[in-house]
Amino acid sequence: MKTIAIIGECMIELNGKPFSHMQQTFGGDTLNAAVYLCRSHQGLEPAPTVQYVTALGSDPLSKEMKARWEHEGIDTSLVLTDNNHSPGLYLIQLDDKGERTFLYWRDQSAAKYLFQHQEFSIVRQSLKLADMVMISGISLAILPTQDRQQMIQLLNELRASGTEVVFDSNYRPSLWPSDEHSTVRSIYQSMYQATDLALVTFDDEKLIWGDTTPLETIARLESLGIKTVVVKLGPKGCLVSEFGVYEPYQVETTLIENVVDTTSAGDSFNGGFLAAYLEDGDVKRACHNGNQLAGEVIQHKGAIISKSHTNTAKKNFR
Repeated sequence: MKTIAIIGECMIELNGKPFSHMQQTFGGDTLNAAVYLCRSHQGLEPAPTVQYVTALGSDPLSKEMKARWEHEGIDTSLVLTDNNHSPGLYLIQLDDKGERTFLYWRDQSAAKYLFQHQEFSIVRQSLKLADMVMISGISLAILPTQDRQQMIQLLNELRASGTEVVFDSNYRPSLWPSDEHSTVRSIYQSMYQATDLALVTFDDEKLIWGDTTPLETIARLESLGIKTVVVKLGPKGCLVSEFGVYEPYQVETTLIENVVDTTSAGDSFNGGFLAAYLEDGDVKRACHNGNQLAGEVIQHKGAIISKSHTNTAKKNFR
């Protein structure tokens, strides 16, 4: 049985029209991926242990969130309780085409202070036992400057000891100072150099690096020593580079006409991908499953859709 530890932040989600009916739930890129990873297991091998690494408050909402994660099959043994902080909050507003805008309230988020928690040393030791560790650009962005460097150093140490490091670039400009683009590049460059498997979105890479084509993105990431690169292309599927495979190849997806909410498209892809990848390491099959799951998720509102809809996507898994 393999173990994957996913590091990040989960927040309270409000979805709807301000000062009108709003749905309250929870979400966060890495937590969404963890949920979809658990749901995507096909039983070909023993289910992986999916650990979520974060900090929550001691408030009732934090306790309810943690209970719901456990109900999804997530191991919460590395979720720390911070008595001085609470979960972050975000509001999603959708336009007529299903595209979303976000408003965030996360300055006092417990996850922001994860590295400063008195029990983080326990988490650090536990991570050494994981087969794989995943982090995202958002996970890095929310941390104080000195903690970002500690995070990357920790991931380098884990990688040196044999843990596979997965990075989803997931770039959100609003989380970074507008006048520090060079800082963003420097941090991402350091993170890529600690990465074995990159799950990136071309639109993000274009914003950060000015890439003009997905092939340019792949060439740049390959030059940093990343063994496997998956560039997510939305309705065009993804472009893949694998160590030992002569040329990049594309894994196409089914065009979805009824797009309702793209909030968790990349997160659900990651979950579907990683579930298959942890089973047998087949990157092409993993991309197919990730595409199928993302295609189903974007047809429904919210970051985490119902299990019945997830099961619909699984019928088309390989």
